[in-house]
Amino acid sequence: MPKRPMDDARIGKVEPALRPILRRLHEIMAGTDDGQSRLDKIVRLVSGLMVAEVSSIYLKRQDGTLELFATEGLNPGAVHNTFMKRGEGLVGRCAELKLPVNEPEAQQHPAFSYRPETGEEVYHSFLAVPILRSGETVGVLTVQNKTPREYTEEDVEALQTTAMVLAEHLGSGAVAGAGSLNSSINTTGTVIRGQPISEGIALGHTVLHEPRVALTELIAKDPAAEAVRLDAALTELKAALDEMIEQGELAKEGEHRDVLEAYRMFANDRGWQRRLSEAVESGLTAEAAVEQVQNRTRSRMLRQADPFWRERLRDLDDLSDRLLRVLAGAKEGANTRLELPNDTILVARTMGAADLLDYDRTKLKGLIIEDGSGQSHVAIVARALGIAAVGQVRGIVERIERGSAVIIDADTGELYLKPTPEVIAAYADKARFRARRQHKYRALRDKPAVTVDGETIHLHLNAGLQVDLAHLEEAGADGIGLFRTELQFMIAASFPRLDRQTAVYRAAILEARGKPIVFRTLDIGGDKVLPYLHHAPEVNPALGWRGIRMSLDRRALLRTQVRALIRAAGTDQLRIMIPMISTIEEIKIVREIIDRELEIVKKRDGQGPSRFFYGIMIEVPALLFQLDEVMPLVDFVSIGSNDLMQYFFAADRENPRVADRFDPLSAAFLRVLAAIVDAARRHNVDVTLCGEIGGKPLDAIALIGLGFRSLSMAPASIGPMKAMILSLDAGRAREHVASLVARGHPAIRDELRRFAENAGVEI
Repeated sequence: MPKRPMDDARIGKVEPALRPILRRLHEIMAGTDDGQSRLDKIVRLVSGLMVAEVSSIYLKRQDGTLELFATEGLNPGAVHNTFMKRGEGLVGRCAELKLPVNEPEAQQHPAFSYRPETGEEVYHSFLAVPILRSGETVGVLTVQNKTPREYTEEDVEALQTTAMVLAEHLGSGAVAGAGSLNSSINTTGTVIRGQPISEGIALGHTVLHEPRVALTELIAKDPAAEAVRLDAALTELKAALDEMIEQGELAKEGEHRDVLEAYRMFANDRGWQRRLSEAVESGLTAEAAVEQVQNRTRSRMLRQADPFWRERLRDLDDLSDRLLRVLAGAKEGANTRLELPNDTILVARTMGAADLLDYDRTKLKGLIIEDGSGQSHVAIVARALGIAAVGQVRGIVERIERGSAVIIDADTGELYLKPTPEVIAAYADKARFRARRQHKYRALRDKPAVTVDGETIHLHLNAGLQVDLAHLEEAGADGIGLFRTELQFMIAASFPRLDRQTAVYRAAILEARGKPIVFRTLDIGGDKVLPYLHHAPEVNPALGWRGIRMSLDRRALLRTQVRALIRAAGTDQLRIMIPMISTIEEIKIVREIIDRELEIVKKRDGQGPSRFFYGIMIEVPALLFQLDEVMPLVDFVSIGSNDLMQYFFAADRENPRVADRFDPLSAAFLRVLAAIVDAARRHNVDVTLCGEIGGKPLDAIALIGLGFRSLSMAPASIGPMKAMILSLDAGRAREHVASLVARGHPAIRDELRRFAENAGVEI
């Protein structure tokens, strides 16, 4: 197994040689000098104690640029006159990555940006560490020397400790001009874009999530007493977590339970506790030890490419904040006793799933978070609670005032800070319209999706967690067209064993209540990585070791999953779909593996699934040239239009520069989809499309026109799609789409919009 970032015993350890730095920094902080004078003293101290010819402090401004605020060794005239844009130079690189930059020959690095006013051309070696406050970069601390050399790990630790102390000094507002630390938005009607992570619309007033505990004492007066305080706080923290996890609805099985169990595992991690103890032994207070260990752990974990460690970093940030609150005398779960407004919009830099559950859910209407994705732990809980949430809103904590009016549009990912009366009125109308529309969609729940001319369109859900399955009945879907089994693996701390997998799949089958459910085998790779499965770095992971390619190289994993699915099905029907198929041979090999497992079950139990359906996903263009060979080997196919489109256009769908450059409603791509539908019809094979375009009413008009009669989509799309289908004449759509595709029309989307408007189709 690869070494995890938490396993390094050196993280959090402070060498005795740092104690003089800590003492001297304490003296500087306790002085009566102004902020600039203190910074000047700090760079002189760092330069002397680290035997560096240059030491400099850059601070981040409101616009994100870095300004040289103090230096010992560079040209004094460069102070307040040297600026680095976001990500520019080695200083900008350090700030952007939140990682140390250690270069023996700085000027030879491609990112080096020379500033003639500094006079730094004579210096070769360069070390920079980010000045982090609550995980955000507020500046950069550097040292330089004329002699080319790579700085030692002890040098890096010394500079990081100094940066931590400096961050607390800056956070007190002692330095004029460090505006990014306290830069709230005062303008009215500001619009910010983020990423929707839990759908909905919310209007309310902001509450900052657990304002961070300010560190007032960094150097311990009595290390032994600090060690006692730390042990007591850790004991209280773990007891509070145990109590929270075992109470009421949280004690039930489900995804939230897996998330919280992983959370508790980190709280009991001995390595984390050991590093905290070592930091206290070095002379830090318990609070400073928590801050230092978390800063260094964050630095290490941010180097990990896979999403698992990014999510675990959020858990660790949350645990560190909780531990700081315990040390400060605050009781865990105090959020539930806060006087929250009835329309609370919670704003957080980062948040663990457990923290969200602390709040009074009757008053919590929305969530804005600086990081977090749709698959983050807090997003899973937000969706379960029905809270509108937007993530990836960078810098929101510093930019927003407590108690400000805000509107969350978690359908589009837009936030309106201090909205104007006109915007408030518009969104109040939108919220009422949404409520009426949802009421209308609920009225359609039990009505079949049949076009005006009598064509039945089967609408299925994309799911992956039990929380998704609750929408099956609510939305009136015909079944689960895609159950992403990998999501259960991604939120688990270790590989789910056979019994656990079986229980999850069985629960999904029971929740479907007889409706068909298609289980996709593990689709790991690309941007989805399991930490407990060794996965070497790849230059282009989207084209690499993913999906069935990984499963066939790790056949024990595939057999275990297939066995769990067969056990879960019992005597019910079972549908298994294979992702990332590229060749005929892969289809045959996987079928042999599944047939072998089915035979084992039948011999052992005397029975198995009443019917078994074998399917594949068409995502790789290579299959397009062997459709007549593929179709006889399978019972159904599902088109993963997201991946198929990115491979078809050679455009990474995760790259914002090219992701929206190509339209799926182009003649070329629609011809590809039509070819698949025609081949499936020739061989009497069911075909479904389960990509993003399958849940968009306008796009779906084209799909229905091409001949698709089965689509799979997000739960929220079922209502709008059903309303569109009930107003659509499929025959007219088929004629119109065929004409547009045959002519290679350059603006098919616009033409379909006009078609819908003229025909009265609800889109």
